[in-house]
Amino acid sequence: MNTETEQQYLEIISECKDIFSKKTKDYGTAWRILRLPSITDQILIKAQRIRSIQEKGEQKVGEDIGNEFKGIINYCIIALIQMKLNGTEDTEIPFSELEPMYDSASKETLSLLANKNHDYDEAWREMRVSSMTDIILMKLMRVKQIEDNAGKTLISEGIDANYQDMINYSVFCLIKLKEEQ
Repeated sequence: MNTETEQQYLEIISECKDIFSKKTKDYGTAWRILRLPSITDQILIKAQRIRSIQEKGEQKVGEDIGNEFKGIINYCIIALIQMKLNGTEDTEIPFSELEPMYDSASKETLSLLANKNHDYDEAWREMRVSSMTDIILMKLMRVKQIEDNAGKTLISEGIDANYQDMINYSVFCLIKLKEEQ
């Protein structure tokens, strides 16, 4: 994989993890109460806001789309953690226990990125942020359909792979937004 891409990925994930850590200190793990479809809907809200701002060319709430992409990354990682914790009733988990789960999810996703970047030769660098936003929304529609089908697919990749793709597309968007500054 392009070492520049890996470094950029790690920097963005570090920023996201810092936000996740601080929010865990502020709110605890209140997100543990959410079922997977509710997490998917949280991601959908963020992606739809990004698209709305892109289409309107202005925003009325102060938080920029970069922060929304970071929110998508963190909610996708939360979803991946929830999937691993399925069946446990612990609603309050200390950050010291969550941190390795966060790191594991982000490392698995980086591995997927490396494999896809090899095959696609970093084609995302030629894409528009707006197109990647649409792809994130498409992935969300897929996840919602899989959730409505009780997690069953006939030929398609599962929910976890779609969350990982959304993380990677969000990272790509953040890289492109930083490079445009």
